[in-house]
Parts: sequence; C-alpha cells; structure tokens
Amino acid sequence: MIDPHGRVMMVSGANRGIGAALARRFHADGWAVSLGARNLDQLRESVQEWVDENVSCHHYDAFEPATGTEWVESTVDSRGRVDGLTNNAGIGHMEDLSDLSEELLDEMWAVNVKGPLRLIQETLPQLAVSGEGRIVNVVSLSGKRVKGTFAPGYAMSKHAMLALHHAVRHASFEHGIRVTAICPGYVETDMTSSFGVDPEIMIKAADLAETVATIVRLPNTATVAEILMTCEPEVLG
Repeated sequence: MIDPHGRVMMVSGANRGIGAALARRFHADGWAVSLGARNLDQLRESVQEWVDENVSCHHYDAFEPATGTEWVESTVDSRGRVDGLTNNAGIGHMEDLSDLSEELLDEMWAVNVKGPLRLIQETLPQLAVSGEGRIVNVVSLSGKRVKGTFAPGYAMSKHAMLALHHAVRHASFEHGIRVTAICPGYVETDMTSSFGVDPEIMIKAADLAETVATIVRLPNTATVAEILMTCEPEVLG
C-alpha cells in the first residue's frame, strides 16, 4: 500500500458533505490536503476542529476558470508537488424534463464536467512526477443509469463526467496515474435532505470516504476503475 505521508491531495468542494468527509479522512491518513471551495469562509470553518500545517484552504469556483489555475499554482508553490486530485465539487438541478432549461443545463455542464476537466489538465504534469499519481472523480449512480424521470439534466452531466473519467484513465495510465470513479446513490448530505428518502438508510459520507481512502493507497497493480455504492437493491445496466 502507498504511504500517504509527504504526499499532497487536492479536494474540490471540500467545505461540506462528501467533500468534507473525504478531506478529513485523507488528512487522518497522513496526506497534506489542499482544499478548494467557492465559499472560503465556510471552508475554513469546516476544518477548524482538525486543521494543522498539513491543511490549506483555497478559493475555487468552477464558474471562474482562473481560480482553478491559481489553486493548483498555489499548491505547487507551497507544497512543491501534487500527488492526488479529488474532483468532488458538483451542482445538481433536479427539474424534470419539461422544466429543464438551457441555463440550468449550462450550469451543470460547467461545474460537473468542464471544471473537473480543467483541474485534471492543470494537475496532470504534477501527478505524473512520482509515477503513482491518483485521481478520484466523485460521479454518482446518475452517471450509470437514468432513474425514471428523476433529474434528467443532472444525469446527462454525470454521464458526461463518467466519459471524461474513462478518457483520462486511459490517457494517463502509462504515466503511473490511476483514476477511480466513485458512483454513489443516496448519501446522507444536505443535498439529499429534500429527496424524500429516509436518511437512516442512506450511505454515510464517512463510509464513502473510508472506501476512497483505501482505493487511493492501492499500488498501481491494483487499480480500481469504478466503485458503485448504493443503499438500495438497484439493477444497473
């Protein structure tokens, strides 16, 4: 297993929900974590209980491409390296097909697809240096299937993100970079609080983070392309 100590993991959307759980778990394992979020004050508040010299907080907004470049440059300047990138930042508009507008679709495309693409492009040279770079793309089960009439625009953007994931996985493999997509169903976060599903049966963010933390430590010979995680007996195809 890879030893995370001395390595640097970047995590987008790290101020709440899945991103916050991932950031905390990576840090507990020994990674130095470089965290990005649109709301910098909220991000700093979210890490108050465990922040130390191995934690840095940065403004990152997928609607503002320059913030991604600045985040990567600042991380390299302060840490000297980037060993992992976790693309977690996302946006979900749950309108049905008849109410799905160009504006809403453009927002999801910008955050869920173009944002991760730009961060990957910015970090690939750094990730290749050690020969053991890691990329985690937090997708969704909505990137694997369309669940009836639920949020078709969101599913479209997540299918596109999964396509990006596999393109990057193939393109970076020879450089020792291993790329994993985590595709969860309902996770107990503020985003899912209005979905009408019993929170008691939802995936816990900490359990998802534990899974990802294990995967990124696996050696190059044990790469995991996708993890499908669900709290329901779904049939995927």
